[in-house]
Amino acid sequence: MKFRRSRAAKRGRIEIIPMIDVMFFLLATFMLASLAMQRLDAVKVNLPSGRAQQMSADGPPTVSIDRSNAVFVNREAVRPDQVEPAVRRALRPDHDVIIAADDAAGHGVVVQAMLAARRAGAEHFLVAVHRE
Repeated sequence: MKFRRSRAAKRGRIEIIPMIDVMFFLLATFMLASLAMQRLDAVKVNLPSGRAQQMSADGPPTVSIDRSNAVFVNREAVRPDQVEPAVRRALRPDHDVIIAADDAAGHGVVVQAMLAARRAGAEHFLVAVHRE
């Protein structure tokens, strides 16, 4: 006696649509992850040269940092711990300070000089560039 199955045997099938969805999800995830690893706001600049208006002689005080990381306030050499009092004495009511840093000066020295000028009361910084 032979028994018949009530249902016909169905053969398994691989659905490709969910696999495509998973692949697009992984693609989007890796694209977003790779974009997050890049610094999109980074801009390569060369500050020592550019076009700028000529400043008047009696302008704001200038904090200069030369190639050997020596700090000057209005052409007077000062130690890094003396930048704040020197800027405070030279600061005008508009609270502007010009930063003139050599292109080979250390970034940390420039930032420390700017922070000292900020503690002295400077509100706005102007970056000096070499006119083309």
